[in-house]
Amino acid sequence: MADRIRVIVVEDHALTRAGLVTALSRDSAFEVVGEAADGPSGFELATSVAPDVAVIDIGLPGEDGIALTGRIRRALPKTHVVILTMHDLEDEVIAALAAGADAYCLKASRPERVLDAVRIAAEGGVYFDPLVAHVVLRGFGRPLVPARATLSPLTERETQVLELIAEGKSNAEIAAKLSIGLGTVKGHIRDILEKLSVADRTQAAVEAFRRGLI
Repeated sequence: MADRIRVIVVEDHALTRAGLVTALSRDSAFEVVGEAADGPSGFELATSVAPDVAVIDIGLPGEDGIALTGRIRRALPKTHVVILTMHDLEDEVIAALAAGADAYCLKASRPERVLDAVRIAAEGGVYFDPLVAHVVLRGFGRPLVPARATLSPLTERETQVLELIAEGKSNAEIAAKLSIGLGTVKGHIRDILEKLSVADRTQAAVEAFRRGLI
């Protein structure tokens, strides 16, 4: 299959690494082209095979996953990075994004969620594990680009809806807060997803935050 997503896995725990490799290999969309157990060997592997996506554990020996992410993105701008961690620490997520990570997943999540993150990252999208997304978005002190740095494709009302999504509000809570109907909220969300070219609410909030739209 010529257009399979080429992936490497950099993870120091052998069982976790084997589980990830097995999950990826069972899906015909992916081709695992290498694996490594520490930061330095992960960088060497990445530069030798130039994968579409690198799945990287944040707590690697030799060089942590955040530092490795930065080095890979500088050396291989077309390689996307999915960070994998046991922790839902805001500082870690912010540092991972700043280093150039495209996705952030918890090891406690189902393997299918990691596969979704790899797909989204390979397509140039942004993904946060739902287990941490709302907490992290509420905890951000500043966007990764200056606020309103780009011309927003969103209307004022869509921006208001998106800001409430980023705060973790449900559709019903958004409707009540803005004094609009639930159907109207759903319509705004559908338009937001289309305008930002993302698949769900979480991706929309993260993408908008990274672009300085909220």
